[in-house]
Amino acid sequence: MRKFNLTALHYLIGSGLLLFSLLVQSEPALLQDNEQKGRAIFEEIDRRDLGFNDFSSRQEMVLRNKSGQESRRIMDNTVLEGDTDGDKTLIVFREPKRIRGTALLTHAHSQRDDDQWLYLPALGRIKRISGASKAGSFVGSEFSYEDLAPQEVEDYTYEYIEDEIYAELDCFKVVRIPKDEDSGYTRQIVWIDKKEYRIQQIEFYDRKHTLIKKLTVSGYQKYLDQYWRPGRLTMINQQDGKSTDMIATNYIFRQGLTGADFSENSLRRVR
Repeated sequence: MRKFNLTALHYLIGSGLLLFSLLVQSEPALLQDNEQKGRAIFEEIDRRDLGFNDFSSRQEMVLRNKSGQESRRIMDNTVLEGDTDGDKTLIVFREPKRIRGTALLTHAHSQRDDDQWLYLPALGRIKRISGASKAGSFVGSEFSYEDLAPQEVEDYTYEYIEDEIYAELDCFKVVRIPKDEDSGYTRQIVWIDKKEYRIQQIEFYDRKHTLIKKLTVSGYQKYLDQYWRPGRLTMINQQDGKSTDMIATNYIFRQGLTGADFSENSLRRVR
């Protein structure tokens, strides 16, 4: 139920499960099975992010073509932590004027496909995003609808590959494979720093098993003495050189948001 949003780790009962938990928290790579190692790493990411309740941020989206020409958009991103299911997110565009009020609502689920709706104020209609459409570009950016959905542990299978230094950080390198048959990806290779369990980079491979995009995550800051959030996400298309930056500022936590703020009907009330 997380945001780089992964599903909640259940309470562990009994001495055998407690020992397993301690291994996961201290060093998942000590576990012997590579699939178990990979999953344990992402469960630990999830465990460390439990209890944030809700947060919002202001984001600037910077789109660049292969010639370096830029266009910019401003949006608000809000996330509600799930209790028994996945997280909910709401993205609302504020600028430029021509797309102001356009909104993307996502309800993540741990045991079934996510629900996504796009509100188009110019048409006054709500469009449901489903199936293969989730692999499509979000408002012309290098991020797909799928990329912007909260990511649950149960959405993937995992395999630990190796330890590797990335950006001068000692990292786990893990491959995760989407379970959703409509995913635009056959696999993703993820680098997670071993000290704080923060995602540093993701390589995305398309249905032809070709490296299509690469995401780098940087500018992390810690909030409420526990929750790490990135300042910048940069997605680069490896085929045509286009890129999109998502620059996040003004993180605010625990505003008392509820499910009513993330309902399909609430999209029409977006201001």
